[in-house]
Amino acid sequence: MSPTSHRSPASAATRVSRGACTNVPVRVSPLTEFATAARVFARAASGMGLRVPGFRTPPRVLGAARTVRRTAAGAIVSVAILGRPFMAVLADMIEGIVVVNGLAARDAELARTALWRAASAHFIVDSSADARVA
Repeated sequence: MSPTSHRSPASAATRVSRGACTNVPVRVSPLTEFATAARVFARAASGMGLRVPGFRTPPRVLGAARTVRRTAAGAIVSVAILGRPFMAVLADMIEGIVVVNGLAARDAELARTALWRAASAHFIVDSSADARVA
């Protein structure tokens, strides 16, 4: 088998060169991707004048994919990342921002679209998938 037959998805790997062996996929930790996404979404939400929640993983509620907890200092969006597609994690983070800001209808749609654009500028996003969340 050729070395390229075992490539992981581009969104989960970075290509590096190591001596004579090139294009070796290096896995990026889900936790690193989550932290990067949190920074991207914080910057985008702040730029839109939205409240920026804190992000953490995993949720305190066993089996929950996403929870929102309000605190005196603001809100915490907790998202499960292990064993889930990264696109689902991104969608839960975006929806957490929408919920924390109490957005509905057109405002929620505009925020989701802008947040997906911010994510697509930093992560490889499947262009064939619809970026908007209903």
